[in-house]
Amino acid sequence: MYLEEIIEDVRLENDRFECKSKLNRDDVVGWLKTIAGFANAFGGDFYIGVEDKTNKLVGFDRMSADNERNYFNNQVNEHLVPRPQMTLSFIRYEIKGKERFIIHIHVWESVVKPVILKYKSIPSIFMRRDGFTNGATYEEIIEMSIKSKNTQYDILTSDIRYDASKFTALRDFYALHNEGKDLTEKALQSMGFYNEDGLLTNGALLFADDYQGNKTEVQCSVFSGFNKGSERIVTINRFHGNIISVINYMMEFVTQRMNHSMIKLGDTRKNIDAYPQRALFEGVINAVAHRDYFLDGTQIQVDMFKDRLEISSPGSFYRGGKLGKTYDLSGIISKRRNELITAVLVSCNVMEAAGTGFDKIIEEYKGEDENHRPYIFSSSDHFTLVLPDLTYLDGVKDSGMPVLTFVPVPNGTDYDDGVLSFCYYQAHKASEIAQYLGLSDSTYFRKQVLANLEANGYLLKTKNARAMYFRTNQDMVTVD
Repeated sequence: MYLEEIIEDVRLENDRFECKSKLNRDDVVGWLKTIAGFANAFGGDFYIGVEDKTNKLVGFDRMSADNERNYFNNQVNEHLVPRPQMTLSFIRYEIKGKERFIIHIHVWESVVKPVILKYKSIPSIFMRRDGFTNGATYEEIIEMSIKSKNTQYDILTSDIRYDASKFTALRDFYALHNEGKDLTEKALQSMGFYNEDGLLTNGALLFADDYQGNKTEVQCSVFSGFNKGSERIVTINRFHGNIISVINYMMEFVTQRMNHSMIKLGDTRKNIDAYPQRALFEGVINAVAHRDYFLDGTQIQVDMFKDRLEISSPGSFYRGGKLGKTYDLSGIISKRRNELITAVLVSCNVMEAAGTGFDKIIEEYKGEDENHRPYIFSSSDHFTLVLPDLTYLDGVKDSGMPVLTFVPVPNGTDYDDGVLSFCYYQAHKASEIAQYLGLSDSTYFRKQVLANLEANGYLLKTKNARAMYFRTNQDMVTVD
């Protein structure tokens, strides 16, 4: 039997059509690139269980067909980013009285382009043209990127059907913040939680009780001192789950570990939290809402230091200006990166319908001194909210030096971070470094601090005239 005998109006000569008798386990790229090429072009139909060129039916029994489908899905999930939108179905037929199946995958043109094939850590971009799949040209890659740059991850349609019983955490969260009210189906539909066919959006999937993917990964750490590089890590925890559980996890992590102190106000005493609960909650919610969920292999980072808390989220502020560092939180303008996720959080009454909600953070720190002012800094790949620890009296001091991360130096000292920060942008003499650190330019300082950093490759020493200058080896450190 042949494919055209069981499928009406199949376009066998169409360049959006390809068949494989079986998925080749030894050449995964050979057939995965066809799926990626279809998604990057105009879509296409991919049949498994059909001989290429002849279109003769090979087929599978029921169990083998299911195994082949599972293998296909596993390879697509592992190697194609983002996963193309596809519809997969089994086509049944009989031959000599025996039941057989072929697998039909309809690949839609991807809304988000380019779809990248990653195999053995090597990324490739493919395009389908004239019945063949080849590497995309530079011009095609640019065109794909321009067309999809404003597409949001969370509003794309998934292939998972909505099941109301799988969103109990979201409904409980909604009731908690809306005086016990129920989250209605009408409200979910109006937000675009699922489409007319009952298929969930990507963003809706992240709220499902059983979601265990890595899109919601968070890493929470406590450091004994003022930076990541030269101080001991007290604890580091990783977690992923649905968005509600992630929010609760971050809140509990900080709340259980932050400092508290008593202050005297007249004849009364008042308990002070290191981080006001309202400000902390706003920071966590904003990190979740503005995260770039297209960035695989990343995580929200919650880092507790001696003087501050940093909440960092993958992706810079969406379509906002380049901030660098700013204390003017109320002046930050950022458009929504995730329309559906934001709409859900707004409906849960934990996020402002307009703006970032940073005004609440400013209000919680109102009246504090200059060293206890919260601030934001944003780069091309992440943004970070910094909340000063109100129980640390010295506050967060802005030295104007870069904040560095580096592997602790063997036989290192407490001065390593200060030396490397001071010498990061400009080379300095030993006497200048000692003066900056408030130390004497002693033999101990030169041998135990500078010489040790130099011996381990963290400092580079050069001679200018008769003086020796030290500069940080930028290959050994990273700027936060």
